[in-house]
Amino acid sequence: MATSLAAVQILDLSSKKWWWKERKGGEGFDELTDELKQTFTPDGKSLENADRESIKERWFAATKFPSEVHVELLERKAIPHPYVAFNEHEVQWVGETEWLYTCTFDAPVTAEGSSHKLTFDGLDTLCNVYLNGENILETDNAFREWVFDTENDEGVLKATDNVLILHFNCAKNHAKAEEAIRGKVRAGSANLGDPSRVYLRKPQYDWRWDWGPELMTCGPYRSITLSTYTARIQDFNPQARLECAGSAPFKLHLTSSLTLAVTRSTASLLRDKASDIPFEVMYAIKDSRGDDVASGKQALSKKDVEGRLALSDGAYVTLELPPLDLGKALEGCTKVKPWWPVGYGDQNLYTFEIKLTTLDGGTIDSVSKRIGWRSVELVQDTLKEPDQYGTGTTFFFKVNGVEVFMGGSNWIPADNFLTTISDERYRKWLTLMRDGGQNMVRIWGGGIYEPDVFYDICDELGILVWQDFQFACGVYPAHDAFVDSVRKEAVYNVNRLKHHPSIALFCGNNEDYQMVLQWGDVAHLPAVVIYEEVLPQVVDSLTGGSIPYHRGSPYGGKGWDTSDPTVGDVHQWNIWGGKELPWQEYPRLGGRFVSEFGIPAFPSMKTIAYWMDGVDLREWYAQSKAMAQHTRAGAFERRFAIVMNENFRLTADLEKHAFNTQVMQAEAVGLAYRAWKREWKVAGKRYCGGILVWQFNDCWPVTSWSLVDYFLRPKPSYYVIARELAPISVGIYREVVQNRDNDRPKQFYEYGATRSTAAKLHIWATRAGTGSPPSTPLKAKLDIETPITTIATCSETQAPSIFTLAPNETTELGTFDCPEPAHVGEFKYKQAGTTTSGRVVVSARLLHPETGEVLARFVDWPQPYRLLDIPSATDAAVQVEVTRAAGSGSAATVRVAVNRPVKCLVLSLNGQAKEETSPADDFETPKWSDNALDVVPFDPQCVRVTGFTEGDRVEYTILQN
Repeated sequence: MATSLAAVQILDLSSKKWWWKERKGGEGFDELTDELKQTFTPDGKSLENADRESIKERWFAATKFPSEVHVELLERKAIPHPYVAFNEHEVQWVGETEWLYTCTFDAPVTAEGSSHKLTFDGLDTLCNVYLNGENILETDNAFREWVFDTENDEGVLKATDNVLILHFNCAKNHAKAEEAIRGKVRAGSANLGDPSRVYLRKPQYDWRWDWGPELMTCGPYRSITLSTYTARIQDFNPQARLECAGSAPFKLHLTSSLTLAVTRSTASLLRDKASDIPFEVMYAIKDSRGDDVASGKQALSKKDVEGRLALSDGAYVTLELPPLDLGKALEGCTKVKPWWPVGYGDQNLYTFEIKLTTLDGGTIDSVSKRIGWRSVELVQDTLKEPDQYGTGTTFFFKVNGVEVFMGGSNWIPADNFLTTISDERYRKWLTLMRDGGQNMVRIWGGGIYEPDVFYDICDELGILVWQDFQFACGVYPAHDAFVDSVRKEAVYNVNRLKHHPSIALFCGNNEDYQMVLQWGDVAHLPAVVIYEEVLPQVVDSLTGGSIPYHRGSPYGGKGWDTSDPTVGDVHQWNIWGGKELPWQEYPRLGGRFVSEFGIPAFPSMKTIAYWMDGVDLREWYAQSKAMAQHTRAGAFERRFAIVMNENFRLTADLEKHAFNTQVMQAEAVGLAYRAWKREWKVAGKRYCGGILVWQFNDCWPVTSWSLVDYFLRPKPSYYVIARELAPISVGIYREVVQNRDNDRPKQFYEYGATRSTAAKLHIWATRAGTGSPPSTPLKAKLDIETPITTIATCSETQAPSIFTLAPNETTELGTFDCPEPAHVGEFKYKQAGTTTSGRVVVSARLLHPETGEVLARFVDWPQPYRLLDIPSATDAAVQVEVTRAAGSGSAATVRVAVNRPVKCLVLSLNGQAKEETSPADDFETPKWSDNALDVVPFDPQCVRVTGFTEGDRVEYTILQN
């Protein structure tokens, strides 16, 4: 029996030499051991032009670990890159076979009575794990860790030359076999992958989605470690929260559960009444500078220990220690500051470390997690006064007692091959999000639970996370084995994530309830037992109610209603899809919280050029097969045709067409953000509590709904939304008066059987959180200018008026008549009552009343754009000036001025030709402080660019007819 506890030793098997190959076939382990006798190929051997048999006949050294088989095949040039041209179809065989990984390792030298734990943080997905010939694990869930402890099988691990084999079975075949047994179900539309996907706990987008390819990869995609221990920290789950009571100071709470795993010999020592407890639990909390906030030792009695020992899974013994409550220790502590979302205060973070030590102070094991003190509440209160939809209930978030409007995006996995996403790439994505004014990201339910680094960065940047459980657009099963697997998945991920201050909500699924009610596809959802019993019970029991749970998105609460705009959240797909209404209808299509909406657009021409590499030049047009290969949205040709034909002059030029789709996306989502955010009115009238556009990012080069494409190149919509989410924004709604009632949107001018007779301008300002909490009113002047776009060059300026902008709400600034220019050109033979305001561009600016600084601006254009004679760059006399201050490094300031209004002026450096286009690159791009500008005379705009080097040339593109 051990008389002392040894320090935990951790061997990272990622550092070992790993090998992979395609399995030849056969049944059982004997065939696998035969495969170990095959040739191990030296590093660097290319498989270009090799046949399939050569991949089965030998082992190849893994180029990186963690690993996925597609990535290894790409590194060896065994397959063409599936992100280019039509190559996706050439690599489908990879997901239809079986794959092997192996490595050899020595076990650490152990103390008497030690045991070993093998931890697999992520195996995708169906994997038989063999250690020295023994099948130690059979995994069927990619969303959780898998653990094997040698305590019950001491002979399986040797001192040296241990052979670990990972046998990955074909997920596609397994899912179809389950479907044959349990029945075929509805799982979204045809472009959301094979419906058999619902039977397997594997990332659902692997089967294809309406923005991504079908790439059924597999492999050990997260780390593998071997821990050697006599006692170790198994679970450490701190929970920091604030108690908010009106204007009283915040009260700090900090609790932590701590579970140890000990070997049976250590457990015997703990039960020995003649022995003292051979360890101590020490804790320390430090701020970001490393300064102490609190520290101490947890008091433990022999009785505490003896009564809490329990056998776990027939292997090691667990010791769940009494909860650690540090609330009293933190009373009156002035060193702790709250964590706030971006725009409302600082992101104060603290390191909470637990150490298991011997009585003489030696460290046995230690774990640290970063925490932040904050409270989050989902407010669903009855509204007393109706808006355009009625009364109903609110749906918004309070953070630290402050009502916060959520503006953000939906997030999909940033690559089909997860092992290629570096920590730095995650940081670039999320920094773009933060710099775009976004304070919430929804991690969508058809992808993955992101790695720890994603949530760490969100904590640092102040981005709140709406976390879906991983179910999307399907009728999921609820048989016992499936529910048990989901419960373990949920427990693992809630425990893993709950200490992050950025976690604001756990949500049961994406659009599964819509399958029943809104779409009427099926009569019943077996998985309601998961969404309404299992998941809420897990979240509540593990978080103590400190993180809200929402059973599905969208969900309205009235008999599973998912489309009621007065209750819960909505997904608004009646512009692109559904009723296919004009985008100008967005203002009447909102709800209490819009958690999905959007319109797709082509990416930059550099991104298009990447996927068109090697494609016949005759395919370089918008409706070609090569473009369809990289446009997965359902009925995209018809839907693009409708919205583009209604709003823009048609063109056969691919580059111009691509740019016009970007303008279209920017105009549409910008209008939605502007109109719905307007409904964040005074307290008690929070008619819209948040907007999350679909979607922020891409997983491959594609035409999609994303604001930023696969290579981190922002589309114009990114900048338009950033302006709408700025601390201060101003908006205009142009109400066009028609000579008779009709079903056209009110912003649309009519020149046919229906005639537009006048237009009114409704103007408002919204001031977001600018403090913690924001409380100071702000004075601002409203300046309205109306440069005329006809051949008349006059302008009218309404005298500035001073308004007081209350914090954290919308302020209505007034309604004005849209000016009518002189009748010239086509208006020479004016029909009685027809307005000429359809040629008026209106610029509204909020100015600081003393300094004249522009606090916010917005330019409203008459629509549709196809009817406008938009000036060319020459006619508008566009002037672009670049200045670089001494010591500014790679930064430059670009000033843009015009003599006539220009629409969506997009700046670039050398046409962005300097950007890299390989997925292996660092995804560096020039970074603009603003872009996609509407510029009018008398109001030049300045933006800052980083990544500028000597000799760079600033170029621009504008909307032209």
